[in-house]
Amino acid sequence: MIGILFAFLAGAFITLQGVANARIGQDIGTWQAATITQFTGFTAALLILLFVLDGKWQKFKEVKPIYLTGGAFAAIVISSNVTSIQHIGVTLTIAFVLIAQLGLTFLVDRNGWFGVAKTKMGLPQYIGIAMMIAGVAILRF
Repeated sequence: MIGILFAFLAGAFITLQGVANARIGQDIGTWQAATITQFTGFTAALLILLFVLDGKWQKFKEVKPIYLTGGAFAAIVISSNVTSIQHIGVTLTIAFVLIAQLGLTFLVDRNGWFGVAKTKMGLPQYIGIAMMIAGVAILRF
C-alpha cells in the first residue's frame, strides 16, 4: 500500500513540476527552468537528508559510476517536459511521458537490463500497453 501511495505522490508532483517548469520556461527559458529546478531539487533533497539521516554513505563507493549519472537525466526530463507542455499541453505531455516510461520499463523488466530480474511478459501485459497507447490516441484526437 505504501508503494502505491508514493507512486501517486510521484505522479502528482511530476505533473505539478511540469506545469511550474513550463511557466518558468515561458518567462526565462527552458534551460534556465531546468537549472532552477535542479538546484531547488538538490537543496530540498539535501535538507531532507540532513534532517532524516537515512541511507548509508559508507556504501557510496559500491555504486557503479554509470549509475551516479542518473541525476543528469533530470535535465533532459525537465527540458523535454517544458518544451512538450508548451507545444501540446499538460495532459498530452503526461500521457506520452507515461507511455514512454511504461514502454521502456517493460523492456527493462522483460530483458533484465541494469541488473533487474527478468519478468516474463504475457498477453495481458501486451494488451495493457496497447490499451494505454489507445487511450493516448483517443486523448490526442
